[in-house]
Amino acid sequence: MYRVLIVDDEPLIRSSLANKTEAFEGAKLSVAGTAANGQKALEWLETHDADICLTDVRMPVMDGLELMREIRERHSKIVPIVVSSYEDFSYVQKSMQLDAVDYILKPVEQTLLHHALARAIRKLEDERQFEANALLLDRLASNRGLLERWVERVRTQQREKIPLLIVDALELFEQWTGTTRFHLLPALSSIWLELVRKELTNGKPATVDIDKSGPETAAPPSDRAGAHRYYRIWAVKRLELGAEALLQASQAVKKGQYSKVVQNIRAYLKEHYAEKISLQEIADHVCMSRTYTANLFKQETGTTVWNYLVEVRMQEARRLLLTTNLKSYEIALRVGYEDSIYFSKLFKKYFGLNPTEYKRRFVGEE
Repeated sequence: MYRVLIVDDEPLIRSSLANKTEAFEGAKLSVAGTAANGQKALEWLETHDADICLTDVRMPVMDGLELMREIRERHSKIVPIVVSSYEDFSYVQKSMQLDAVDYILKPVEQTLLHHALARAIRKLEDERQFEANALLLDRLASNRGLLERWVERVRTQQREKIPLLIVDALELFEQWTGTTRFHLLPALSSIWLELVRKELTNGKPATVDIDKSGPETAAPPSDRAGAHRYYRIWAVKRLELGAEALLQASQAVKKGQYSKVVQNIRAYLKEHYAEKISLQEIADHVCMSRTYTANLFKQETGTTVWNYLVEVRMQEARRLLLTTNLKSYEIALRVGYEDSIYFSKLFKKYFGLNPTEYKRRFVGEE
């Protein structure tokens, strides 16, 4: 989930470094750009972003040491790694003073490069976590009301109000990060969810599995608008999965795990959400009467069968909206609604924005 900029005046070395970088275990890295010297790298960084910079030392026009000085001044979130043909202590010393995490001699061994990349990733993760913690602690007191609403909605199982809370939280985080620190959005989301968990349990330890995985793509785009969308969608995903984990944990504490019957109903609705489903069909599936089926589901989950079905449909609609080019009416059909106008109204009621506005907000151009 990190982007690498490779800077070297030899095309073959740039190509070799790119291949070795993208062979990094776990596919957490992608080569976002390459440049023949420091000046070209800085020109690229005017319109693009990177997380790690692999740079040679001696290059024409602008060498690697000067490039790292400029990066520290203008792009401080980028972590440098030096690759060099010169085993010169002064180069090593100056590189370390300019925050390089490693100095690797050419020809570059893939194992050594991967160790250096792993250190760079750890540094990025630690710095982002620290920065997000500091930002949240600084702003939390004046935004305590939103945190309390999260806790109250989760504790009282008001699932239908969670999507609007997610929109509110994301808008707040984006106010904090502005246009230069949007890469902190996922970390802020994780810390926020942890605060909600602590409030729910009065600070006592509790096992709540909050998903911290990233989007399916290996790394954010190098252009800033695309990267902003990437981190925004990642944060939304994390808030949604985290909220669901908190809701389930809170529900389990109150009533114990769902019975096998209710688990069966939930699984059936998740499998058949796109179809026209009647309560009688659901009742027949679990071999119970309609009344008993409806009452049992409401008693154990705190919501009705139909509200849960709408939730499943809306989550799938949101996924399709953010990950495909399908039109709103096509998505409506795919999630079980023939009336696209009704679908749009329902989507807005659930997420606070109609499908077009929602896609523009989270995917559209900046």
